Amino acid sequence: MEKPNKKQVLLFYCVEAEELARKVAAQSDLINLQSINWRSFDDGFPNLFINNAQDIRGQHVAFLAAFSSPAVIFEQLSVIFALPRLFVASFTLVLPFFPTGSFERMEEEGDVATAFTMARILSNIPISRGGPTSVVIYDIHALQERFYFSDNVLPLFETGIPLLKQRLDQLPDAEKIVVAFPDDGAWKRFHKQLDHFPTVVCAKVREGDKRIVRLKEGNPAGCHVVIVDDLVQSGGTLIECQKVLAAHGAVKVSAYVTHAVFPKASYERFTHKNDGSEKAFSYFWITDSCPRTVKAIANRAPFEVLSLAGSIADALQI
Repeated sequence: MEKPNKKQVLLFYCVEAEELARKVAAQSDLINLQSINWRSFDDGFPNLFINNAQDIRGQHVAFLAAFSSPAVIFEQLSVIFALPRLFVASFTLVLPFFPTGSFERMEEEGDVATAFTMARILSNIPISRGGPTSVVIYDIHALQERFYFSDNVLPLFETGIPLLKQRLDQLPDAEKIVVAFPDDGAWKRFHKQLDHFPTVVCAKVREGDKRIVRLKEGNPAGCHVVIVDDLVQSGGTLIECQKVLAAHGAVKVSAYVTHAVFPKASYERFTHKNDGSEKAFSYFWITDSCPRTVKAIANRAPFEVLSLAGSIADALQI
């Protein structure tokens, strides 16, 4: 079946995502960056202006967002809701990290599932002349969250795992790689994409008031073990997994997460400081879905950034 001709895409972006947007545009001559004046009134509320608004009529338009904190979400939503109404041919929202995804369910009466709230907000993005908005998200925390979006938008769920697989193939000890999952949730999310690697699965068990990480299945002895998960916050679980894997004979331990959230500079727990810490994690691969973290950990071992730029550029052609 013959593929349709590729389309020219006008890509707008938030301030925080500018570096990633430029990398995306560098992937293809068909992607052209556009600008927005991100200003504020004296009271702090947004005073926004979409440049060249009349020129984007009839064009395929996309917006690269970064919902890194509640403080920047409203101004971006204002633009996201405005762009489809400017008589564009189609509209695509790229939100690499869905930040409320880890609170996706109620465990007791009174809990507020903010992942559902965010999905409802995004589901109300106006329809463009070309139809519903496409919402591109990478490695959403819980797979069932795809059902939180209404039929008013078309959620497209992508993954950063191909970037990891490509990087692992480049390692000198590629034949000795074992993939470890820190819990059953990570195994369910990723094991089918990594099923050609031997696997180890860890689990958290309760001992008194403490939750202890134990080896549930698999054998890491003599191997370079790569812990794979969708996101990291404090990093405590990864550190406990590393200790267990090392105790069971892993020669080296590395980690991959698509979303390096690291609130309160918790990435400091992993940086090599010439005090033996380099023995803990040989590599720590992340993507650039969280731009603030990428900027903070630039050129600091063991971190290495695998850019989503190429994958995003491909998604804009779907």
